[in-house]
Amino acid sequence: MAVSAAMPTAKERPRRTRTKRVSALPALKLSKLLPSRIDLRDPLQAVLVCEDCGTWVPITGINSRVQKLVPHHTGKAGVAAAIHCRSSNRRVEFDMTLPEWRQALDDAITEASSRTATTVLPKAFSAETDRTLRARAERTAAGRVADWQAALPRVVDADKARRAVPAGDTPAEARSVPTDHLTVQRLAS
Repeated sequence: MAVSAAMPTAKERPRRTRTKRVSALPALKLSKLLPSRIDLRDPLQAVLVCEDCGTWVPITGINSRVQKLVPHHTGKAGVAAAIHCRSSNRRVEFDMTLPEWRQALDDAITEASSRTATTVLPKAFSAETDRTLRARAERTAAGRVADWQAALPRVVDADKARRAVPAGDTPAEARSVPTDHLTVQRLAS
């Protein structure tokens, strides 16, 4: 669809918040935050993670006297109710320079990478395990049936040997087992 002069267009909106309001909460100091929760790669478009709602929020007024967080909501857009975050318009103190922030971020990345394993090596197989796995992979259903048919006579012989009763029914030096049914009798009171 082509744009004609008769079609309305959205006017350009200001990119920074023009409010003099400031939150009553104490100012956020960048040195107190984790370096991974601050993004100063482009200082004119700096963002950080809001401590209250956990969302990435731009910092406004970088070139002015007071830097603060942009007013924002706690819920997701279009899902939850639009509730203003209490850290909206909260002052931000730049108490560290860009090189200090980069150094802190590099240190945090180095520390995190030293905690994680770099390579996972599989456990080595023994020769016997390798042979067993290969033989199991090569077996077919017909081969398994044939193996069971070959083992069946030995299984039957073992079952017969288990069912056989020994020659003597009681050990020679033991007391005989009582065969009378025992009942509990009450004492006469």
